[in-house]
Amino acid sequence: MNINAIDLFCGVGGLTYGVQQAGINVVAGFDFEKSCQFAYEKNNKAKFIHKNIKELEDNELLSYYPKNTDVKVLIGCAPCQPFSAYSHRYKDSESRKEKMDLLDYFGKQVQIVKPDIVSMENVPQLVKEEIFKRFVSLLKKEGYKISYKIAFAPAYGVPQNRKRLLLLASKLGEIDFEEELSKDNYPTVREAISNLPKIKAGETDPNDPLHKARKLSDINIERIKSSRPGGTWRDWDERLLPNCYKKKSGQSFSSVYGRLEWDKPSSTITTQFPGYGNGRFGHPEQDRALSLREGAILQSFPKSYQFIEKDKSYTFSKVAMQIGNAVPPKLGEIIGKSILKHLQLSERV
Repeated sequence: MNINAIDLFCGVGGLTYGVQQAGINVVAGFDFEKSCQFAYEKNNKAKFIHKNIKELEDNELLSYYPKNTDVKVLIGCAPCQPFSAYSHRYKDSESRKEKMDLLDYFGKQVQIVKPDIVSMENVPQLVKEEIFKRFVSLLKKEGYKISYKIAFAPAYGVPQNRKRLLLLASKLGEIDFEEELSKDNYPTVREAISNLPKIKAGETDPNDPLHKARKLSDINIERIKSSRPGGTWRDWDERLLPNCYKKKSGQSFSSVYGRLEWDKPSSTITTQFPGYGNGRFGHPEQDRALSLREGAILQSFPKSYQFIEKDKSYTFSKVAMQIGNAVPPKLGEIIGKSILKHLQLSERV
């Protein structure tokens, strides 16, 4: 049985990598961000197509599926920023409006390609949006059986407190997700990153250019030295407090400038994770924020995943954005395993 998938909005390949690890062949990934091409193709046996999904020609995707394909799979994660809780504060902004309809374009490709199986991943807030209801209605109209859930990432092997909307749809019958891990088996920060070499703020591991931490100001060095794992800035001496936290309006942001705890999953890895003041992104022991490599590993990328070309300069913030925006590969693997189990039950493999 020849199963082939295409990944829309593929980024640096987190979803593709996970699905391939499960045993499903991904032939191509599409994304409008050209800088993702190196990481996507270096780590995955798939072709990167630099293209905006809105500009796809009719039947263009179909040309990438091998002619001997028995089961066509279409997967993807439309950029989720328009639907995040944070973005709702700016619901009338032009940048948000520009991305709001990307899921409709995903649906258009479902109608054209008519894949046997569809998978979509996004932020939990999407379920409240009209565009999600349209997407589900389209799938039902096209004859798909649908299953979706708000998944807690540690329950699927991702060592961070992240919630994501996962959807599976099949023309072959009822489809569901793999079983979750018990709470006792949730992966931890210690299991994920404790074996990495120690580095200081501003330093880079000579053997891994991605294991690099941002430099901290003198005041932030004092702050992190005064922080305990799981604690807050309330543990500090008053002279270390930023002015905003001396006001009542700023006192609700208790996780900012926090340290992670070794024996729990990390906080959600955002695109701002290398910044000590952007959330609970302080290393549990070392006086610095997370390195790029640590953020990638907490996203469940393997330590060997290459994001930058050897001996080439790169933009720290851009790589952080690629990592933070990625679908955690372990979630991709769960999606792939769920699809294969469904195909076995439907006697297609």
